[in-house]
Amino acid sequence: MDKIASTVLILLWTYTGFDKLIQFESSRKAFHNQTFPGELAEVLAYVIPITELLIALLLLFSITRWWGYLGSILLLSVFTTYVGLIWVGAFPRVPCNCAGILESLGWAEHFVLDLGFIWVAVWGLYNLKCKN
Repeated sequence: MDKIASTVLILLWTYTGFDKLIQFESSRKAFHNQTFPGELAEVLAYVIPITELLIALLLLFSITRWWGYLGSILLLSVFTTYVGLIWVGAFPRVPCNCAGILESLGWAEHFVLDLGFIWVAVWGLYNLKCKN
């Protein structure tokens, strides 16, 4: 059962990571449109897609899958918190650096989708633990 969860998350992280790298310049500009300092935006423009692809790679192999699930839960929790803060109006503007179809979602839908992916990661981690 954890293979279903890992496959879903591998698809998510591969899609979002490669989308940011393929469209790097627009992704980089979107990071600079965020509500945090420009220096942090520059670092995140590189770190986020690389981290997403690294998590996908960790999920690919059974020996590192536990770390992939933990990384997924952590990164998705950060994203969900940020989306939630934007949704409730905590920031003066509402930027987004989402990949592909996620750009077309509203903040509530994005928040729920992120929670769903957190659930998938927790479910996968639970099933992996039960299997071992």
